[in-house]
Amino acid sequence: MTIDLTRRGTLGLFGATAAWGLLQPGLAHQRAFAQASDVWHHGSSLFGDLKYGPDFAHFDYVNPDAPKGGRVRLYAPGAFDSLNPFTFKGRPATIVALAFDSLTSASLDEPGAAYGLIAEAIKFRADFSEVTYRLRKEARFHDGQPISPADVIFSMEALKKASPFYAAYYRNVTRGEQTGENEVTFFFDQKGNRELPNITGQLMVLPKHWWEGKDAAGRPRDVTATTLEPLLGSGAYKVERVNVGRSVTLKRVGDYWAKDLPVNRGTNNFDEITQEYFLDPSVAFEAFKADQYDWRLENSARNWATGYNFPAINRGDVVKEEFRFENPDAMQAFAFNTRRPKFADPRVRLAFNYAFDFDWANKTLFYGLYKRLDSFFANSELASSGLPEGKELALLEPLRDQIPAEVFTTAYTNPVNATTTDQRNNLRTAMKLLNEAGWKIENGALKNAAGEVMTVEFLLVQPDFERIVLPYTQVLKRLGINASVRTVDTSQYTARRDGFDFDVITHAWPQSLSPGNEQRGFWGSAAADEPGSENVVGIKNPAVDTLIDKIIYAESREDLVAACRALDRVLLWNHYVVPQWYSPTDRTARWNRFSHPATMPKYATGFPTIWWYDSEKAAKIRGQG
Repeated sequence: MTIDLTRRGTLGLFGATAAWGLLQPGLAHQRAFAQASDVWHHGSSLFGDLKYGPDFAHFDYVNPDAPKGGRVRLYAPGAFDSLNPFTFKGRPATIVALAFDSLTSASLDEPGAAYGLIAEAIKFRADFSEVTYRLRKEARFHDGQPISPADVIFSMEALKKASPFYAAYYRNVTRGEQTGENEVTFFFDQKGNRELPNITGQLMVLPKHWWEGKDAAGRPRDVTATTLEPLLGSGAYKVERVNVGRSVTLKRVGDYWAKDLPVNRGTNNFDEITQEYFLDPSVAFEAFKADQYDWRLENSARNWATGYNFPAINRGDVVKEEFRFENPDAMQAFAFNTRRPKFADPRVRLAFNYAFDFDWANKTLFYGLYKRLDSFFANSELASSGLPEGKELALLEPLRDQIPAEVFTTAYTNPVNATTTDQRNNLRTAMKLLNEAGWKIENGALKNAAGEVMTVEFLLVQPDFERIVLPYTQVLKRLGINASVRTVDTSQYTARRDGFDFDVITHAWPQSLSPGNEQRGFWGSAAADEPGSENVVGIKNPAVDTLIDKIIYAESREDLVAACRALDRVLLWNHYVVPQWYSPTDRTARWNRFSHPATMPKYATGFPTIWWYDSEKAAKIRGQG
């Protein structure tokens, strides 16, 4: 699956590693407590009783006796110019977030479940208007200072200030307050939002005393700014070495305060974790074959089908393995910038879908390894299908005058280009849609009534994506559209994407099994003009806002599923994007010097968190080398 690898903490490096989902709450986010309210709990779950009781020793999917030691080298695209992953500014080295602990830790074999990490216990009001965390007295930052309620309160305020994502995600958190010797309570501006008491548990806790101090040069620290100073954290790892723009190495903290907690038993097994950066994907693949890093999430169908025929594969030194998980697949798509008038009409956007020949691309470029996306919650029970009925229809009916009529009359499908006849018919349909939207061919160019030519630039950051987009632009030119491709480096791409300075980009929106508040950041009107937000399309649609609230305030799993399906239909039929494709499996390759537990989690590979260095396997590779 080709993805936007520059997204901070969404996909890319951490795409198949939900053990690190707290780097981006939307990936691993949980929902409300299902337990009795106003009673202290050791964890939380939306779907009923927790799998693990108060005295559990470790998660079932770990090896509690996994050996500690060795190192692992991971790949990251582009470069970095900052060690601060909490601000949207700059290009942060995402791996440094492993230096921080959160209030709770997600389980990888239970949807919607989390257990205490910094917080030893959690309680909340029956109306979901507040939540209280009791912190562990032994919790420490790496400098030995205890983690206090003041640090937790500071972290909430700082993250909301530093990042538009967190500002949207925690928008309804009005304040934090110390309500006991080692307790902190978050208050909300609304009642009934079942998600809020739990997503606050994902908060990564920052040291207030460190951020309010000065760096070695005497300059005040600023959580909203980029920095190359290693941050003070509290997690299992801390920054050991930095080669600016090239690599970051983390070292396991020997006296890590939480190493013996049940949520950490059998995890964090490597002494060192290095993130190696490569500007060019082709160079990165060659580096993997040359044993310059250890693990690869293969996003190229061409590489997967034809590239793994080098000697190390034949010797068994490199292992290919596919993993299938029970998570929704991200909506990856050509995303229109609807802030620009030429994309305001949904008929124009739909015409671009009719012009996109996925069937040719899948056969010619992807070796038939992909499926076309037809949902924003693909491959899950949250995806819409057929026509709406029951609770889903009841949600959509009051919005009938605000949403496309097709939502009620037609099951959504993408155009199919199985034959040359299909291709011709789809181009005719595309031209018809453009004409209806006021665009006509004049002297070979598609123009509107004001005489403006339809000019479209596809902004890319991955050079290998050009082989997909360039043929697409040739088809668009047959419609009179002046289509072009511009591939830029990571820094330019990030600046233009965050500033909404583009026509069309490829973007991906990851989903969890329990969507919630992050949907406001994806599609909500309030996020449309917030620089750096995930609402890159610029959606300002009252019906979408209403359905997002239905998701957030869902009182049961059945209500949640119905609301997600309803939102899915409205997003699809507004044609905000041209859906691309997904792979039903995560394709991975690794140098065979690691082992994993016999029982793997349902929702992630857990690499490298629950894996370990296998010295016997490593010795065999050295012997053959």
